[in-house]
Amino acid sequence: MKIGVVFPQTEMGADPGAIRAYAAAVEELGYQHILAFDHVLGADPAVHKGWNKPYDVDSTFHEPFVLFGYLAGFTSLELVTGIIILPQRQTALVAKQAAQVDILTQGRFRLGVGLGWNHVEYEALGKDFTNRGRRLAEQVQLLRQLWTQRSVTFHGEYETVTGAGLAPLPVQRPIPIWFGAESLPAYKRAGQLADGWFPQMQPGPELEEAAKVVRTAAQAAGRDPSTLGMHGRTRLNQGLDATAEAVRLWREAGATDLSIDTMGLEPGGPVGVDRHIAALAELADAIGLRPAQAS
Repeated sequence: MKIGVVFPQTEMGADPGAIRAYAAAVEELGYQHILAFDHVLGADPAVHKGWNKPYDVDSTFHEPFVLFGYLAGFTSLELVTGIIILPQRQTALVAKQAAQVDILTQGRFRLGVGLGWNHVEYEALGKDFTNRGRRLAEQVQLLRQLWTQRSVTFHGEYETVTGAGLAPLPVQRPIPIWFGAESLPAYKRAGQLADGWFPQMQPGPELEEAAKVVRTAAQAAGRDPSTLGMHGRTRLNQGLDATAEAVRLWREAGATDLSIDTMGLEPGGPVGVDRHIAALAELADAIGLRPAQAS
């Protein structure tokens, strides 16, 4: 199981030096990837009365493709979107952006996609919130063609490309596409279409049931379920021992990848980059990512 980190979007701020220091430390500590969440816009609770979602207009989010272009210049980590809200973006533009990141990382890029939940973003980006599930499947089909063919002609229900293509093509042809999933339809889509999936729960009976749906859908689509990866996530704010135990449980559950989320370390609010690095260093020693430091 490959262990990496969740980029602390909401606590990183706007200092490029802090971003660089964080990524360099993550690699030095022995973590293998950085996973980044995606939101383009946040809703203003003063306008959207009763807003009770996790993020709003004041929540910091660095744009993942641009962020990864920056990180690719000085790390050898795998870079993972977890997830890009694909149906609110133009498919051909995502194909181009993802291909560029894949080139800059020399094939160390994984595109995680999902539907999202923020209708405010969809409205601002000019995309229909109500049919996002149906559109995602078609978008994935087009992405894979754009990454593997010199010239593409595609006429779908929602997407149209006539005799056009990307240059340069990505290193990975196609780039792996993983699905975020937390509902029965999403589990089925992951099994039918994805190269792997991001469960939105912790190991236990709920995960076992979800994984069964993914495997069954893969088999029904004529795919080998054993080829699908599973990427878990756990939060370090539960304490060092509990996080180390979560790592063990994810490994036993068959996860191929696991991301450690350091957001929310302190109940009083965001912490600085040094605190995130220190917490990751402590965990790295506890779970054997690097040799224990001599006292």
